[in-house]
Amino acid sequence: MVRINRIYTRTGDKGTTGLVAGPRRKKHDLRVASYGEVDETNCCVGLARQHLSAEPALDAMLMRIQNDLFDLGADLANPETGKPLDYEPLRIVQSQVDRLEGEIDLLNADLEPLRSFVLPGGTPAAAALHLARTVARRAERRIVALRDQEGETVSDVALAYINRLSDFLFVAARWINDRGRSDILWVPGKNR
Repeated sequence: MVRINRIYTRTGDKGTTGLVAGPRRKKHDLRVASYGEVDETNCCVGLARQHLSAEPALDAMLMRIQNDLFDLGADLANPETGKPLDYEPLRIVQSQVDRLEGEIDLLNADLEPLRSFVLPGGTPAAAALHLARTVARRAERRIVALRDQEGETVSDVALAYINRLSDFLFVAARWINDRGRSDILWVPGKNR
């Protein structure tokens, strides 16, 4: 159970923050930036949910994703060190990736195959989902950079989750547009 009594602690006033296991890192550190961008992705998903009152099934999927994104942030904020811990660290697990894949397949089942790239837009919900998708891709790039940094670890499953998430958000945007407006397709060279 998480309990937060105070919002400010003053411990970060000099530009550092504490990871779950205790070590402090600079606030611009790749690990801190990675879970910060996961948090930003979560905010974008929350914004998209504001446009989905008429679609409770998709809203429920996105609520599960928001919880998963907190799990991913906790996973990234508690790097594997190989040292024994007195608690079980929260990690992204394969069943979370599998669920996303199943939901992608469910949403994609009735969509027409793409004939071109999709321009972000259509309905307000779809536009917000496209924004969330691009922020998730940025978070993924940051997590890959973290994983490639010497001495850092990121699990294969955590990386798979953030990769699959942007796929989900793309399909969800197309799915919601299929209920309101069509996708807006890119027309190469249209304005030459």
